[in-house]
Amino acid sequence: MRALRRTLVWITGTGIVATLLLLLWSGLRGRPQDLPWTPLDLSQPAGMFTAGKLASLGDDAKACRALLKRAGIRYTALPSRRDSAQCGYDDAIRFASGGARSIALQPATVGMACPVAAALAMWEWEVVQPAAQRHLGRRVTALDHFGSYNCRRIAGRDASTWSQHATADAIDVAGFRLADGTRITVARDWQGSGAKAAFLREVRDGACKLFATTLSPDYNAAHADHLHLDQANRGVMRWRACR
Repeated sequence: MRALRRTLVWITGTGIVATLLLLLWSGLRGRPQDLPWTPLDLSQPAGMFTAGKLASLGDDAKACRALLKRAGIRYTALPSRRDSAQCGYDDAIRFASGGARSIALQPATVGMACPVAAALAMWEWEVVQPAAQRHLGRRVTALDHFGSYNCRRIAGRDASTWSQHATADAIDVAGFRLADGTRITVARDWQGSGAKAAFLREVRDGACKLFATTLSPDYNAAHADHLHLDQANRGVMRWRACR
């Protein structure tokens, strides 16, 4: 019934003709991930609606954790936390060692909402590792970050919209460590036309297909040293922010 409701909502919003054309096109291509009502599969390449489906997992923590297990991702479920009416989480997890993920997080103790974790795993498999091999000839072994949960508003203001960090639905990626010990940072390596800059821009562009919001140094000075990746739940059909 849930899949049927999603289908009817999508048809109503886009029109029957557009729906039939998309059905035909996606059917011919054999890409169910390009349809808004098909189940999400973390092992499949990203499709047109993958980011929306990932963000929508925020409505179903049980389904999100089942997807992680099915994909071979080991994790520890974190207890619910509530610091205020706007701050806290109920579906956060922490990656455990081993399993399908091969990139270590630094610091390793970070917890994040399940939809962020699912997108981060897909980002590693589909985007980060292929880009690292293509531009740098090495595997990425660790991801440096500035954290996930933080009870604050956007840009730290006193009266703005609450940040996705306030519910652990975001993570700020500061850089990457390669198998040979090389470290790449957004702050130092974003600018220029070399291999490191090309790698960072490719992983930013790839994140846009998996996260609801992707913000980089191209957005503003507040993001000069990190990539902000979040899973604001705007629904499967809603817009994504990518800059």
